[in-house]
Amino acid sequence: MSTTHAASTILSRYEPVIGLEVHCQLKTESKLFCSCSTSFGALPNHHTCPVCLGYPGVLPVLNKKVVDFAAKMAMSVGAEIHPNSVFARKQYFYPDLPKGYQISQFDKPFCTGGGIKLEDGHYVRLARIHIEEDAGKNVHGDNASYVDLNRAGIPLLEIVTEPDISSPGQAADYLKRVRAIVRYLGIGDGNMEEGSFRCDANVSLKPKGSEKLGTRAEIKNLNSFRNIEKAITYEIFRQADILDQGEQVLQETRLYDAATGKTQSMRSKEESHDYRYFPDPDLPILQVSKERIEAVAATMPELPDAKTKRFVETMELSEYDAQQLTQDRDLAEYYEAVLARSSKKVAPKLAANWILTDLMHVVHDRQWNFEPCPLQPERLAELLTLIAEDTISGKIAKKVFEKMIASDKSPRAIVQEEGLVQISDASEIQAVVEEIVAANPKQVEQFQAGKEKVLGFFVGQVMKKSRGKFNPALVNEILLKCLKP
Repeated sequence: MSTTHAASTILSRYEPVIGLEVHCQLKTESKLFCSCSTSFGALPNHHTCPVCLGYPGVLPVLNKKVVDFAAKMAMSVGAEIHPNSVFARKQYFYPDLPKGYQISQFDKPFCTGGGIKLEDGHYVRLARIHIEEDAGKNVHGDNASYVDLNRAGIPLLEIVTEPDISSPGQAADYLKRVRAIVRYLGIGDGNMEEGSFRCDANVSLKPKGSEKLGTRAEIKNLNSFRNIEKAITYEIFRQADILDQGEQVLQETRLYDAATGKTQSMRSKEESHDYRYFPDPDLPILQVSKERIEAVAATMPELPDAKTKRFVETMELSEYDAQQLTQDRDLAEYYEAVLARSSKKVAPKLAANWILTDLMHVVHDRQWNFEPCPLQPERLAELLTLIAEDTISGKIAKKVFEKMIASDKSPRAIVQEEGLVQISDASEIQAVVEEIVAANPKQVEQFQAGKEKVLGFFVGQVMKKSRGKFNPALVNEILLKCLKP
């Protein structure tokens, strides 16, 4: 039985119920309650101090920028920011938790409500967004385990959904949208490989049409969109097998092993009472004034959905192209920079096509970033201007583009050095067209008999003869005149 058929069979009997908890590291220079650096990649335990190491007698001091970043995230998803929220101690004991507790928020979080609309129109409600500190990291190997506390105390936003997601695909789409928002706001880098954007998934199954939720299992620390989909898919199959055998799903925490494609039991799932939450006595109530919220609101950027809408309405792009361009803030800004530096003759669609096809191919192949992109927007803008002004053909532009990537030369310089300027002399084109038409009487008959696709053959022959230098529009125009019976 194929995986698709097996999934369809399961979904005919059960409904997956999925809730996600995203842990997003905030892009501050210092940690949540101390002045230690948050930069990634330092030697183990070099970004630590008595506060983040949990020494007796030290006092935490809240990072002001974290509160502003949390407010931005809340505004972007339409959540309600509470004027008063409380930091609490979440008690548990791990080697990477030096204090023996994590400072988080519990019954009085920073904000509640809001939601995110997915590509399929489904709306995922948010339960809460709260501020907390990250734990350290256990490193396993060489028959030993080591603890690196550089990450301990880095500020996090925990973004918790209601159990509104019903498929692995929706889960991945939701996470992509959250990460895009985080990047647009500039509050986090969303780097899943470095662990600064992680997700826990709560997965359960309920009988088709039932209102009663099933027992959930939590999959911890998923750090790629592909793994998120695979882990949730495996968990749906696993729980369906258990239920089909008349057994009960255990409430537990599981880890996903990418090598095997399976989830493995880690420990029994804790409930809130297991953590023995209580308000942190060293931290006062977090009070956020209306004036402060208004000041933060004034700094809000244009978000992905709004930018997509603007690209569709003002630049006449397709919904698909607009969504592709706005999935990343740096990519969207690069696109707008190219247009701003191009001739007015350059259509937004032309720029979108070149960026989403030719440039993205190079970006992926060479693992470039758009901030900054090694191919400056003014260079691509110059190339597009040459096309729009009929200085070069689209075919020649491809060759120029390749030479631009391989060298530091401008497209105009490459065109001039190699004599690639497009020929728009009608008489010169006419002569070549007549020669090609005369040499191919059989194809002429086919075209005149109604086989219009043969025109492509003639265009190809003419362009080949001119080594791609003839103006394609003029070639088509002159060919049609010559081919008429």
